[in-house]
Amino acid sequence: MSPRPQVAAVVLSMGNRPVELARAIDTLLAQEGVDLDIVVVGNGWEPTGLPHVVRTVHLPENVGIPEGRNVGARESRGELVFFYDDDAALPTSDVLARLATEFDRDPRVALVQPRGVDPTGLPSPRRWVPRLRTGDGGRDGDVVVFWEAVCVIRRSAFDAVGGWPGHFWYGHEGIDLAFRLVDAGWRLLYRPDVVVNHPATSPARHAVFYRMNARNRVWVAKRNLPHPVAELYVAVWSGVTLVRERDRENLATWFRGLVEGVRTDAGERRPMSWSTVARLTRAGRPPII
Repeated sequence: MSPRPQVAAVVLSMGNRPVELARAIDTLLAQEGVDLDIVVVGNGWEPTGLPHVVRTVHLPENVGIPEGRNVGARESRGELVFFYDDDAALPTSDVLARLATEFDRDPRVALVQPRGVDPTGLPSPRRWVPRLRTGDGGRDGDVVVFWEAVCVIRRSAFDAVGGWPGHFWYGHEGIDLAFRLVDAGWRLLYRPDVVVNHPATSPARHAVFYRMNARNRVWVAKRNLPHPVAELYVAVWSGVTLVRERDRENLATWFRGLVEGVRTDAGERRPMSWSTVARLTRAGRPPII
């Protein structure tokens, strides 16, 4: 009889959604077939009033989403790390057990993403589906991008590529991590038959969205893409933004972020191989858009 999967559940919270956080934890505690170590990271907030089985980490200042997740990963125990937004919920008791089976089937699997569904019936944002065709939630199988809000990652793979880029603070940390995992030869899987609930919200609701969206696009290119693909990636996304965004103030903020990304240090540069560029292209995700 194989041992039960050891899953570290990392929940990042700013303490501003107590009802949603309680529901997120309750549905975690209801999971069957896995051994859980639940860690709630208080990002600028000291977590209180949680079930005694939940461990907590208090960060006096908000360090951003990717670094908060890194802290939770370091503090948690388990070969599989489940990153879980504090406004998400698991509608059935077998979500984690079903996702964990993929890691036993193939030691090359680094990450498994379930399907996100808004519990009120709102349409799922396209960014939740790691497919070009998003109808009916997209087909299952290998992917080369993923949705960061709810996913399970093999710890050894996560550590090997350096985890989330903590200095990104917000935005595109998933693209950066996906590029590094794919370049290291790992597989990423999508399981649309496994559903998690999450409210369908716009990333533009965050005050830092336009600046960090642009800056981090440049940082992703500087860190991960070979020349001249890096320059083409930034140029294409600049063009896409000009077409999509009509608000002049938002555009001005976006281009200030673009300049910031060009002028500032993006962190360690590890350009992917040309074989990885080809793999992304074959998957319908050429690293220029």
